[in-house]
Amino acid sequence: MQEELVKKATQYLANTYTRFPIVVTKGEGCWLWDVNGRRYLDFLAGIAVCNLGHAHQNVVEALTAQAKKLFHVSNLFYMEPQIKAAQMLVEHSFGDKVFFCNSGAEANEAAIKLARRYSWDRHGEGRHEIIAMDNSFHGRTINTLAATGQKKFGVGFEPLTGGFVHVPFNDLAAVESAITERTCAVMLELVQAEGGVYVADKEYVTGLRELTKEKDILLILDEVQTGIGRTGAFFAYEHFGITPDVMSLAKALGNGFPVGAMVATDAVMSAFVPGTHASTFGGNPLASAAVLATLNTLIDDSVIKNCADSGKYLCKGLLALKKRFPFIADVRGLGLIWGVELSIDADATAKEFLEEGVILNCTKGTTLRLVPPLIVKKEEIDIFLDIANRIFERKKG
Repeated sequence: MQEELVKKATQYLANTYTRFPIVVTKGEGCWLWDVNGRRYLDFLAGIAVCNLGHAHQNVVEALTAQAKKLFHVSNLFYMEPQIKAAQMLVEHSFGDKVFFCNSGAEANEAAIKLARRYSWDRHGEGRHEIIAMDNSFHGRTINTLAATGQKKFGVGFEPLTGGFVHVPFNDLAAVESAITERTCAVMLELVQAEGGVYVADKEYVTGLRELTKEKDILLILDEVQTGIGRTGAFFAYEHFGITPDVMSLAKALGNGFPVGAMVATDAVMSAFVPGTHASTFGGNPLASAAVLATLNTLIDDSVIKNCADSGKYLCKGLLALKKRFPFIADVRGLGLIWGVELSIDADATAKEFLEEGVILNCTKGTTLRLVPPLIVKKEEIDIFLDIANRIFERKKG
């Protein structure tokens, strides 16, 4: 049955993904089942999306209850779930206002537009450039491709939109040198997840915040992958002792229900007025119900503390593996987002993990990315580490 479905997928779906050769039919907690009934330990979580694990009861119940009342009316109306979801994000972040959309790319598009509009209101025309980082990833739209600091994603889609300048990551002097009278903002991932799981230095981030304030330009943080508890804090910026002007969110925000958000201070968000930006489905009742259930669960069930504790435990295990196997070149991460850089074929290694019943993925061609649900137990981490040890032992000789 699985082979037949894969064959149909090849026939009917656009060939835009290199998919795992399994058809997933059910998920629960940190586990997935394929159509043949085989169980897999999920250390990918929908690419850092299902932070509460699969089919979490609170999210299921919230979506079911909301679906019985109201799916969608558009943002021409006020919606109680949306108002409550925005309030929760504001109460637990630096921000004052929230704009809801459907994805991380849309949240970053909104942030880019807001930065340019704010600068236009404040300084007039000509100040529109955004400094972004080499090796960054901000989305797949034409604008967010232009912001992304990896040329491979833009190949064949040129011309990309202008207005972006790229500088090395973790290099404050490079940012300072790139600032001109045309600069309106700096855009940064605190952990370059798609880029191989590289964590920003604290001195770099604090220096960047001071520099952007001094130059009167905005600091945009892309927390699409690092937000909503992933790093062991509600938002990754909390680890660095700073607050941005604008932040983009998505992925785990609805624990799998498609929703994104752009959060900003009152002063900056005031640049958006009716007609400047919109999203038909953004923050509709179903999406907002998922956001509320997700955020309430994160807060009430000590999920973030479990993330921090489990992250330390996983890190300890990964470092022990690094000591044993010389082809593990590096271990990088924060909370429950980890990259294991290999000097051997990482893509082939990821496939071996799948064969052994563990789902993870390879990024940058050299790095295994581990982003398990934040509810992961030490016993499940031990299962992963045992399988990793077995796979790496085979490669040792």
